[in-house]
Amino acid sequence: MVSAHLRPLNFLSDRYICHACRKTIHVPQPWHRPLHASSALSFPRRRDYFSSNATLKQQSVESSHVKQTSSETKAAERRKNTRSPAGKTSLKRVAFEAERSRDQDRSALRATENETEPKLVTAYAVAEQFDLAKVNEILRSAGYEPDPLQTHLYPQVTHLQIPVSSIFRTTNPSAKGLPPEEIGDIFVFPSGTVVTWALPEGFTSDFATRRLIPAATNPHVNGLEVENLDFVEDSARDHSSVRGDTIIVGTKPTISSQPMPGQPETLNTVLTKIAFSSGFARSTKLAVLETMLADYIDSTRNIPTLLSRGSRLPFTRSFILQKTGQLLSFRAQLNLYSELTDSLPDLFWDSRHELNLEGCYDQVGKALDVNIRIRTLNEKMDYAQEIASVLRERLSEKHGLVLEWTIITLIAVEVGFEILRLWRENKESQEHSTGSKGSVKLLS
Repeated sequence: MVSAHLRPLNFLSDRYICHACRKTIHVPQPWHRPLHASSALSFPRRRDYFSSNATLKQQSVESSHVKQTSSETKAAERRKNTRSPAGKTSLKRVAFEAERSRDQDRSALRATENETEPKLVTAYAVAEQFDLAKVNEILRSAGYEPDPLQTHLYPQVTHLQIPVSSIFRTTNPSAKGLPPEEIGDIFVFPSGTVVTWALPEGFTSDFATRRLIPAATNPHVNGLEVENLDFVEDSARDHSSVRGDTIIVGTKPTISSQPMPGQPETLNTVLTKIAFSSGFARSTKLAVLETMLADYIDSTRNIPTLLSRGSRLPFTRSFILQKTGQLLSFRAQLNLYSELTDSLPDLFWDSRHELNLEGCYDQVGKALDVNIRIRTLNEKMDYAQEIASVLRERLSEKHGLVLEWTIITLIAVEVGFEILRLWRENKESQEHSTGSKGSVKLLS
């Protein structure tokens, strides 16, 4: 037993303080150890029990904040993990919807093509310009009637209708009284392009490259550019569009667009074809400039290589001036002297809004990437302009070097003449002094 003069230090402790010596005495008490921990004693000791301890209270607040932050982070991760599969599903759904819409467009186009067999639209770029007054004279002399539907778009375009059966005959080229499937259309633009609809390629090629050449300015028959598209006419549609490389012309007549007596087509259908033809001719004209610029860049391809090697440029003054003039001509044809860069040609400004001719014009341009090709062509011209600038600088340096050597040569010649003059004067003075001395000796 524990003696009476010993007092326990704290509750449930085996340390005692002696009243006599005031020392701590360790007295083992195996009998007082509990057999198992109670529920109250199983919890860890709380160091923040006393609210007056500010440090412990701050640590408690921080620990609770960390626990709350970790719990919020885990909840956010769980929410993020639950949304991730939905994102993949949405992308798949978008791709599926896009593919289904494309399939619907293809099926609609196939249905239209199955009902009517596709025909050919051909564009020829044969010259820099056409004089439409001379074109009309040539057509009237051959028996054709320009502008049969009275579109009144001269001098922006000349329209001509040709019966397919008259291609193999030389008489009666009139299209009056014939069904639309037996008639082809020809549109001649002042930009030097010809667009034909539903006509054989042999006839259109001969018509564009031979019959209209007398009315052409700067023809380039050897560098002929030809482009083809398909077109179908849908009598169930009142609007036209472009699907891929196929033009769909809606020929459904409206109240205000009934065919004229004796005419197979309505005026609205012809105006729609003119809009498509104008955009198509723009692409073909742009192809001519692309080919010419490609040939120009090919002729100057070795100049950067020579400059990188430090070699001398073996080009004459006439060659450099010729290349500079060609580049300026290309840029002027693209940006100044044609309607290639215009957003809308002049012939559409007075058209009726319900016809949506500007929409047809823009659709062909987008299908053939006309705006992108114009931007690319201008970038290539900028590169060619840098090469031409290097050639002009080299020509200027060469001319300046020639002038410098000429001046140096003239100065050297002048110095030589001056030296010769001084030598002669010195020689004459010596001879004069020698002669004067001899005469003095004779007198003496």
